[in-house]
This record gives sequence, C-alpha cells and structure tokens, in this order.
Amino acid sequence: PTTPVARTTRPISESLLNEKWDRCLSSMLIRSGLGLSFGIVFSVLLFKRRAWPATVGLGFGAGRAWEECDNSFKHAAAPSKDGLRVLRP
Repeated sequence: PTTPVARTTRPISESLLNEKWDRCLSSMLIRSGLGLSFGIVFSVLLFKRRAWPATVGLGFGAGRAWEECDNSFKHAAAPSKDGLRVLRP
C-alpha cells in the first residue's frame, strides 16, 4: 500500500510569503548592523566620537534593506505574460 504524502498545514503561497519576510528581516538586521558598525568606526577615526556617523550608517543600512525588500515584493506582483512570470533584472 502507498503511504499518503504529508502536507504542510500552510498553503504554498503563505510559505513563500513567510520566506520572503524572513529574508527581508534578516537583511534588515545584517545591513543595519553593518551600517552602524561602519558608522562607529568612522566616528572614532574621523569625527572625534560624534554620534551622527553611527546614526547615518544605521539609516543607510536600514534604507538599503528596505529598498531590496520592497523590490522583492514588487517583483512578486509583476504582471505575467502568457501565464509565465516575467523576471526583470
């Protein structure tokens, strides 16, 4: 006898959306952390330990991650051509 195939409780589209959100959040943490660390290094080396370089670095990192995430979600909603998804570079 054949055994039934185990299915996940979530639909495939929800799983894809969850994976996309996970990538966005991890990218946000990594890029914000890198921006903050570069800001701290520049603050110590060049700007006499001011706070604004660290804040600007954090903002640049978070902004870059936000744009990549927004792009990722916009490409998911791109119109299809003949039933196939159109991928843009």
